Amino acid sequence: MTTDWALRYEGFEPAKEGLREVLCALGNGTIVSRAAAPDAEADDTHYPGTYLAGGYDRLTSRVGDRAIENEDLVNLPNWLPLVLRVEDGPWLRAGRYERLDYHQELHVREGVLARAFRIRDGAGRVTRWEETRFVSMHDPHLCALSVTVTPENWSGRLGVRAGLDGGVTNWGVKRYRALEGRHLETLETDCGDDGVVALRSRFVQARREIALAQRLHVDPSGGRIAAERKEALADSAWQELEIEVEAGRPVRIEKIAAYFNSQDHAVAEPLAEAKRRVADVASFEAARADHVTAWAHLWEQCDIRLDSAENGGAQLKLRLHVFHLLQTASPHSVDRDVGVPPRGWHGEAYRGHIMWDELFIFPYLTLRMPVLTRALLRYRHRRLGEARRAAREAGHAGAMFPWMSGSNGREETQTVHLNPLSGRWLPDNSYRQRHIGAAICYNIWQYLEATDDREFLRDYGAELFFEIARFWSSLAERRDDGRFSIRGVMGPDEFHDGYPGRDATTEGGLDDNAYTNFMVAWLLTRAIDILDLLPDDYRRRLCERLSLSAEELARWDAISRNIAIPFHDGGIISQFDGYGDLKEFDWPRYREKYPNLQRLDRILESEGEDPNAYKVSKQADVLMIFYLFSREDIREIFDRLGYAFSSQQIFDNIKYYVERVSHGSTLSFITHAWVLARSDRKASWQLALKALDSDIGDVQGGTTQEGIHLGAMAGTVDLVQRCYTGIAMQGGALVFNPRLPEEVTRLETTVRYRRQILDVSITQEALTVASRTMSAPPVTIAYRGHIRDISPGQSFTFKLVREARPDRPARAAEQDRVAERRARAEQR
Repeated sequence: MTTDWALRYEGFEPAKEGLREVLCALGNGTIVSRAAAPDAEADDTHYPGTYLAGGYDRLTSRVGDRAIENEDLVNLPNWLPLVLRVEDGPWLRAGRYERLDYHQELHVREGVLARAFRIRDGAGRVTRWEETRFVSMHDPHLCALSVTVTPENWSGRLGVRAGLDGGVTNWGVKRYRALEGRHLETLETDCGDDGVVALRSRFVQARREIALAQRLHVDPSGGRIAAERKEALADSAWQELEIEVEAGRPVRIEKIAAYFNSQDHAVAEPLAEAKRRVADVASFEAARADHVTAWAHLWEQCDIRLDSAENGGAQLKLRLHVFHLLQTASPHSVDRDVGVPPRGWHGEAYRGHIMWDELFIFPYLTLRMPVLTRALLRYRHRRLGEARRAAREAGHAGAMFPWMSGSNGREETQTVHLNPLSGRWLPDNSYRQRHIGAAICYNIWQYLEATDDREFLRDYGAELFFEIARFWSSLAERRDDGRFSIRGVMGPDEFHDGYPGRDATTEGGLDDNAYTNFMVAWLLTRAIDILDLLPDDYRRRLCERLSLSAEELARWDAISRNIAIPFHDGGIISQFDGYGDLKEFDWPRYREKYPNLQRLDRILESEGEDPNAYKVSKQADVLMIFYLFSREDIREIFDRLGYAFSSQQIFDNIKYYVERVSHGSTLSFITHAWVLARSDRKASWQLALKALDSDIGDVQGGTTQEGIHLGAMAGTVDLVQRCYTGIAMQGGALVFNPRLPEEVTRLETTVRYRRQILDVSITQEALTVASRTMSAPPVTIAYRGHIRDISPGQSFTFKLVREARPDRPARAAEQDRVAERRARAEQR
């Protein structure tokens, strides 16, 4: 049951508890804490987990006769533990009492989780538990829990035991459980006379110290505290109270906790800081008020309002997705050396590593809080040295960024992975997805278009872009026909890591993956543009520092004009060279045999088949071209390459590949919804609704409990924010071309564009763009040939045109007019 601002659950369902723990997790960009019950321990139902952004540690495990090193996002000491007992009975932990009712509610607007239930112990005594908790968006170190306990049919002694548990392990992903998971060693536990309980731990390999402290306040409301004791154990520290209570009289227990670590800024010593912070908090309610205000300020910038009669709860789901995005990357992330992981900081899946999902996450942030995108791009720049090292060791030039990145930017992709259907450990060749570097370049360009941040380009972006361009240039091989090829890579599809009949480990990878080669043509073209944007003196110094010669730039230009894009069946872009020769897959037979074909690769491997042999895809590969680029951009690149490519071919390629995808990634629905938005709005909207349900409905059958799919969450929000509004940044203008699904009657959003804040309202009939009052220069907006320079405080309304679009779209004409106007202004 949902409302537009609250996610509610009635009744306790053990099989779904892991999913709810993730969907109701709370965080602030620094730490994220799963919504596990305070009285729960890690088992197959519950999994208490709290994670620090960028908190990685490495361990070595034995898999057969091999030593495998993995870097993991570490499960921190648990701040939540709070258990009760009645009289001299046992401590009442989750799963060891009768639950009479249960209600859980995540308040997305305030960032507050509430739980209420009644329990009956073995003696028939009924006790009501009412809980509220938050992870402060105001103070990045602070967590708080308030529990009101009411004895309903008994009076006597209530025991309360609250503490900190440092004996946790990484145990949240079943397929990782055979690997080493004890990343923490406890250095110190302490129970002070001031009522503060504390614990200091250290990562086993990374040696980062984690300090955690708690302060407990109890209001017995007419009862009295009869006894109190403290206990410091080897891996935990506890405070225990005994309270005389009366039936019907509530007891309120407040627990304030604080995390600090040895890499925090402006910290002398983490444990001392943690103790001081919990002592300084006036009360749970005071800390909550600050937290709620911080969230209110974020929602003013970040909300999207959607009116639709047939939306399947889309408004709440959109807000939930924004909520989790902001809990992963918040204003607190700006000063931290972190990226943004595809599973958030919400669990241990993908080990918290940074991947290409930035491509789906950054667009929303860039048009809302560009300072966040800037900071997250700097995560890549700081690891440029490691990327250069990787390229050099592989025999290439420039910077080769890893498919999975963690603490220092080395390749963290696992060398083997487990197929749970067959039980076999298999080689993992996904490190061949070198297109990650092209995604970084795309993100830099989009950030630059949205902000015109020339200082970022000068100080960080240009160097990063050029070193990635240099890598691709070194990878390209000239063929006898004058074209360039790139061999031995993987595309986004992931079902194909090589050619059938070859050893994918020793002879792996694919030749001329179309998406990869198209991206290379685009980024080498843009590299020249970036060079022109730099001031003359800086351009000279950068070229000297990078030893970037005119001959090398000429090679970039040649590759951008001559890289190979394979085709088959006439005008169908081949996913890679040789794709057209693969076998067609018997989809009807397998759909009849298996209820879910999303992970078709695992199914085929378990049957002794090789997915490399078939025309099947996990997710969009070729279609990523149409997801990232406008028709005009695509035509520009194909014209530059000398390939004839028509608008009709776009539709033909979409139809061809839509019929051959299993949607094995949560990103897949988003990409397909986007590319169908112009040709089939109803199908696009239905896919958008499926994407909105990816985590709430746990469509992959158990993966969400390992961590949210943040790329999919952010992608759905961006689908509404940019795709259905038709927003594009072209030629120094913000261009609109709205195409709302028929089921949507109104869409309201806010975007930041080149220092202005623009409120956008779209109906089926009109587009209104209003600039908020502030000090900022005018910006150019456009809709189908109507171009306006809008200044702060101004508003424009455009009547939407519904006639069929001409072969040369209005947006291309707008680009020409905008460019002409800019040129005249520069001449003046």
